[in-house]
Amino acid sequence: MEAGAGEDARTTAGQEAGVTELSRTEYSIEARARVTRRGFTVKKNWDNPVEHAMPAEARVPAEVRIGTVVVRPATVLAPMAGVTDTVFRRFIRHASLFNRGQVSGVRGQEYTTEVEAAISNVESGCGLLMTEFTSADGLARMRETKRRRYLTFYDDEHPIGAQLFGSNAETLAEAARIVEETGFDTVDLNLGCPAKRVVGSNGGSGLLRDLPKIGEIFRAIRKAVTIPFTVKFRMGWNESQIVCVELVRMAEAEGLNGLALHARTREQGYSGQAQWNWIAAVKEAVRLPVMGNGDVRTPEDAAAMVAETGCDGVMIGRAAPANPWIFRQIAQYTATGSYERATSEDRYRMIRAYFEMLLEEAEATKDLPRDARMGDPVGKMKQFATWFTHGVPGGAKLRVAIYQARTGAEVLGELEQFFVARMAEGETAEEDDGEGDAFSDATLVCD
Repeated sequence: MEAGAGEDARTTAGQEAGVTELSRTEYSIEARARVTRRGFTVKKNWDNPVEHAMPAEARVPAEVRIGTVVVRPATVLAPMAGVTDTVFRRFIRHASLFNRGQVSGVRGQEYTTEVEAAISNVESGCGLLMTEFTSADGLARMRETKRRRYLTFYDDEHPIGAQLFGSNAETLAEAARIVEETGFDTVDLNLGCPAKRVVGSNGGSGLLRDLPKIGEIFRAIRKAVTIPFTVKFRMGWNESQIVCVELVRMAEAEGLNGLALHARTREQGYSGQAQWNWIAAVKEAVRLPVMGNGDVRTPEDAAAMVAETGCDGVMIGRAAPANPWIFRQIAQYTATGSYERATSEDRYRMIRAYFEMLLEEAEATKDLPRDARMGDPVGKMKQFATWFTHGVPGGAKLRVAIYQARTGAEVLGELEQFFVARMAEGETAEEDDGEGDAFSDATLVCD
């Protein structure tokens, strides 16, 4: 279902696909922050990450079929609350353009670029985009006009899937019908979010303690929609309650079309090592396509995951906002055996492009009903600055300067001043030590 011309081809189900209702009250940005403070937050750092060498043979597959949807290449942007809204998704989809000088004018336009023809997805290397996770209760109860805030996408985001969370089978089925009617390519069930408030309502990874209830939900959603239906889940509640193999066998029996395993337990949150051996066990247990998720930071990691587990594709979460080129790098490695690394100039263009997209989206939605507007772009800039500049030499000082800025123009000014100096110095400045951060990543939570 497409929007009218006055909305620039925006799909008519909302602007912020994020944490919605866990009760009868709609979530504001402040309420979303309260959810994250009461649960697990995404960390920019990994705990003692394993360094993988380039596997001699394995590559991320060129494509994977999820029901009728072809995901080409077989890489997926993970659903992340507070991150994967329509601006960030489109930013990822067109990330390769931003290190080639095309910074502005990205909204609703055609794109051409000189990118190697051998790369499967010439724009970004990301085969499938996912929304932030959205409450089925909230979606089912809202008036259609208010759904604008929660499920928005543009034509250039296809293929795109919407992720739902909840615990009531009938409500989830109704929400899935709304997702299909809105025009999404797939619908996904969240069985992975570890946040206490989500789990407390028996949503997300809380359902991993009740496999019969999951089976009931699988049947209800599968009956409600014809588009591909997938599930993203964790290994289990804790190390003594690993249920992922039993869960995927049930998913296959109930007619689901694809699986994505974040190879950690709910108890782990985002700490420790992802246990890729369970991805291999899930892949061996069923014939459904399996996407591996957890601790993929580099193209080497992605290739190693495929080599070690036999998974059909790779889903990437927190590495994406820290390195938006990662999908394109994976595609380059798949095609050529090597990949480009971003320079300071590339990073400047990338960050500026994203911030300009935020400002454009805020301007384009300012006259829509309040529930359909984007919200504060400056606040979003500050939120993402900590991701985009993580590990950048001297990045801590830039983050402080951005946090102190009051307008979008001031943010862009600080950004330009910092990177002009960096490019003049070359790549010789000391690495970012993380000190002096005026804000953290505690406002972000994902599944």
